Amino acid sequence: MSAVTEQMQDKDQEANLRRERERGELSTLPLERIKDRESSTRTLNTEHVQSLKESIATLGLIEPLAVDREKVLLAGGHRLAAIALLLDTDPDTFEQHFPKSAIPVRVMPFSAANEPDRALQVEVAENEYRRDYTPAEVKKIAQRLINAGYKDAKGRPKKGEKVLMPALSTVVGKNRRTLQRYLHGDSKKSRTDVHLSLKKAKKSLESWQNQPGHNTPASQKLSKQLPEILSLIDAVIEENSSAK
Repeated sequence: MSAVTEQMQDKDQEANLRRERERGELSTLPLERIKDRESSTRTLNTEHVQSLKESIATLGLIEPLAVDREKVLLAGGHRLAAIALLLDTDPDTFEQHFPKSAIPVRVMPFSAANEPDRALQVEVAENEYRRDYTPAEVKKIAQRLINAGYKDAKGRPKKGEKVLMPALSTVVGKNRRTLQRYLHGDSKKSRTDVHLSLKKAKKSLESWQNQPGHNTPASQKLSKQLPEILSLIDAVIEENSSAK
């Protein structure tokens, strides 16, 4: 692994830790004490709520809800609706996962009523920065779903059959192509796939290079080495083009 790659990974880890600290203190609240927001930027999707309810019934709540210090919901409206639906339809399973109605939450140290802009930022951040599950964690979650009757099958599902990939995608927030790779390994990429991936990488690096504020030691070092990196990417793209 190159020094540049290690520095970029260290920077990503620091950013993840900073985001985790900013996401509030973990606690639990009774379901009835979690208050809905007076206004929400997202309309509930009933199919998504149903899918979440089924996954929560199997796995429990993996991602806590986010509330402010007044117990007003900031992020997790679909999860909250799914938990309430589980209570209505299967109270025994609800009690199994949430004894005495204790719902896992992250309590943010402010009031949404006093700081609506900050509340919106939390909602956006919760949707953008969901926990990044490792392949091993995804495999364990998938196996629990399979043990509960979900089928990892190709093609059109049979009537009433519970399909693994949509449920797993709902739980971990990753697309099906990524999940296929985590569960079954990489498929052989064509030269066209490699060519397009390199072009996207080059475009992203060039965009980063043109942004101001590269003041940290790692950013400055990467900025100095970037012309050489871009030149190597160009060379590989040219080789892939010539080999077609």
